[in-house]
Amino acid sequence: MMKRLQEWLDAMRERAGAPARSPSEQAEAKRRARGLTLYYRLTCPFCIKVFITLRRLNVQVERRNITTEADARRELLAEGGRQMVPCLRIDEAGKTRWLYESDDIIAYLEKRFRPGA
Repeated sequence: MMKRLQEWLDAMRERAGAPARSPSEQAEAKRRARGLTLYYRLTCPFCIKVFITLRRLNVQVERRNITTEADARRELLAEGGRQMVPCLRIDEAGKTRWLYESDDIIAYLEKRFRPGA
């Protein structure tokens, strides 16, 4: 199932046109993605919306599947306060923020990683 999902995401990325970045711009995007962790379930359509955005923006973040990773599920509930996905954990400037709701996560990613941002 994961392979089919990956193929589908790749097709969506090609259609959307991932941003073309120079090697230095891609390195900067990678640096800016540090400290971001996406908690998800593979079967969640809202999580898939976020995956598509990440692929379209050509950004890789740490991913934690709360279905298969019990530690991730416990961490999400204990630290984030809810066992709801998708959830983007943002560790920045010594502070942690938990961002729920796919549309809010997508808006955050678009602002942070769109070309020229």
